[in-house]
Amino acid sequence: MATRQITTRNARFQQLQTLLTNRTKRGRAGEFLVQGVRPISLAVEHGWTVRELLFDAEARLSDWAQGLLRSTRADLVAMSPQLLAELSEKADGTVELLAVVEMPADDLARVRVDGSFLGVVFDRPTQPGNIGAIARSADAFGAGALITTGHAADAYDPKSVRASTGSLFAVPVVRAPSHREVMTWVADRRAQGQPLVVVATDEHGDVDAADLDLTRPSLLLTGNETAGLSRAWLEAADVTIRIPMAGSASSLNASNAAAIVLYEAHRQRVAAARRP
Repeated sequence: MATRQITTRNARFQQLQTLLTNRTKRGRAGEFLVQGVRPISLAVEHGWTVRELLFDAEARLSDWAQGLLRSTRADLVAMSPQLLAELSEKADGTVELLAVVEMPADDLARVRVDGSFLGVVFDRPTQPGNIGAIARSADAFGAGALITTGHAADAYDPKSVRASTGSLFAVPVVRAPSHREVMTWVADRRAQGQPLVVVATDEHGDVDAADLDLTRPSLLLTGNETAGLSRAWLEAADVTIRIPMAGSASSLNASNAAAIVLYEAHRQRVAAARRP
């Protein structure tokens, strides 16, 4: 495959820069930038479409980078190290490879529900880093999806992609306009025989997280960093759980709360699998 070169701040370089800073243009282009060995490797491993691989035209590339350039069906772009460093947003400027990855459709059909399903809804997140952090926790504790709802931060913002450390590519992340679309999807899954339980997390919940059976197919709801879950989501939930806390803190960071409930669900499921 022929290799193109970018050695000046030409039109394509400027387009690539907008992928870092402009959500609207990122969405129109349907692509985003990914850096790091693990995230790029996971994107390839999980079958995401890599449109371009941008590499340092002057560096001696690692075996990993050379292997990707040979094996990945992507356009190859040799860049000057200075321009590549600008796109990497790294203070030390050391990067040998970046990937331009295609965004998948925001379609709830991407989420597969079975008898062991565990998923997370993040309602109106304002911090992209929290989306990535929850995707990472979802991956770590066996969840099969992360859904963001409402007017929300972008899952494909560089801060989200970095915070996920590659888990964004292992766990489907789907954006939905509101709770309505998600609850319609839930109703369809139930009609198909999956007894999906919608579990809201709230400091005024009815039951402690550890006291609810989370071994059932479950969709866990986490709220906005400041306001928590919307009233509509609290009313749509089948049950509301709380995380018992000590000390003077009245609430937890959204990503921390999600991680705790995901861990509890995972703990219960591991314990259930060990029972004779």
